Amino acid sequence: MGMNNSDSKAADTDPLDEAILAVLARADAKTLSAPEIAHAIAADNDWHGLLVPIRRSAVALAQAGRLVIYRKGKPADPNDFRGVYRLGLPRHD
Repeated sequence: MGMNNSDSKAADTDPLDEAILAVLARADAKTLSAPEIAHAIAADNDWHGLLVPIRRSAVALAQAGRLVIYRKGKPADPNDFRGVYRLGLPRHD
């Protein structure tokens, strides 16, 4: 039992991942585009710089089943999607 806490979730949570999930949680089951999420996270700062990191986080979160990437209204393969996409929390219904 050393310092290695590999089984604790806090060790591998990314602040950006958490921010994205928090924004989506407030979106009331709607999907949001990456620029909408970037605006929500960056407030009035330069949100353009967040677009690539948001996409990277979204892919990892989608692979983990924590959010869904939508293309043209349908869930997309997180490993293979291009162009405009929207993000949403997984629906439990």
